[in-house]
Amino acid sequence: MTRVHTVVDSPYGPLTLVATDGLLSGVYMTDQRHLPPLETFGERDGTPFPEVVRQLEAYFTGASTTFDLPLHLDGTPFQRRVWEGLQRIAFGETLSYGELAELIGAAPGASRAVGLANGKNPISIIVPCHRVIGANGSLTGYGGGLDRKRRLLDFERGAAEPSVQDQLF
Repeated sequence: MTRVHTVVDSPYGPLTLVATDGLLSGVYMTDQRHLPPLETFGERDGTPFPEVVRQLEAYFTGASTTFDLPLHLDGTPFQRRVWEGLQRIAFGETLSYGELAELIGAAPGASRAVGLANGKNPISIIVPCHRVIGANGSLTGYGGGLDRKRRLLDFERGAAEPSVQDQLF
């Protein structure tokens, strides 16, 4: 298993992109909760990331609302089900943890387990964990911080654009 990483700027701060055996396995914000130890990211090498950067640029400029990248999702079978469910939530839409549990066919009352798996998502933005909200519509639990979650959701709903000064690609 070979891991490499690079760091790119984004309107929401630096993003560390990690590849495992050539497949995207991580998109981390610098101050993200559940950030793995940096030494696990491997050597710095931007070679496997041009398409990831191109698709992130298209997303942040509003030119694209979807991602089409091969991913290496390393987690338990349940976590992978949750992360695959996240990818089915459309750009600009949100689901509650309970609705996501229902979407993936989890047992009734699994919203807490879904929330824990959502919080461990290793590929932020591309696997859109920011699109999951509380049952009452409140913004809850985002590893990148609630302010960043609010900004991402506002951007996707067309209520805000990334600041020109923040657009660093």
